[in-house]
Amino acid sequence: MSGWRLLLTRPEEDCAALAQTLAAAGIASSSLPLLAIEPVTVDDAQRQLLSQLANYQAFIVVSKPAARLLLANLAEAGLVPPSNAWFSVGEATAQVLQNAGLLVTFPTQGDDSEALLGLPELRKAIAVPTPRVLIVRGVGGRELLAERLAELGASVDYLQLYRRCLPDYPPDTLRERVDRERLNGLVVSSGQGLEHLRQLADADWPRLARLPLFVPSPRVAEQARALGAQQIVDCRGASAAALLAAVQRSAAPAS
Repeated sequence: MSGWRLLLTRPEEDCAALAQTLAAAGIASSSLPLLAIEPVTVDDAQRQLLSQLANYQAFIVVSKPAARLLLANLAEAGLVPPSNAWFSVGEATAQVLQNAGLLVTFPTQGDDSEALLGLPELRKAIAVPTPRVLIVRGVGGRELLAERLAELGASVDYLQLYRRCLPDYPPDTLRERVDRERLNGLVVSSGQGLEHLRQLADADWPRLARLPLFVPSPRVAEQARALGAQQIVDCRGASAAALLAAVQRSAAPAS
């Protein structure tokens, strides 16, 4: 068995799948979801976007909840998604869309905005006069993606279908879980997950910030440093495979 005992903080469904992957590799974990997905009401402006998808040269879907809610909203409106260029940040999100019959391109090396922007297929899709790109996401996030697309000459719109909320936990939940199970590493999958970890830790953050913290990207690593995290491991991806590789190449703290 590995010496690691990790705290997983993804949404509940993702935590369960990740814990299973880690357990198969002999890595212990404990799940405390810090991201709850709450669908938002689609307003008239968003409905208009849905009805005009054919006007876009590329679609970027940033997460599994975004993919599921997009398909659900299209079905409810009786709309069929166009066959234009579909892209996702990672393979798991692509699979949701592929199951609905869409052809989706995603980076095979890395699952972040930088890897997505490097795809030749995306560059080709927007290599037309006045290209338009629709990013399907939760409320906030992936601003770098939109900025870089704008630099490449694309006009970017957002279809925001959900928000990520911090579940309602009793005070001291995080500290008690870490102490009771002698956890020696923390895992976050996004900048917002990190913010929720810091929020839930509250006065215990200075102590918890000394634990190794596994993050998905350089951007979140920088955010973690600004919050005072002292041992940051950049997994260079948010997938289970990326985390597993990072954990396996990192020595667990001495008990």
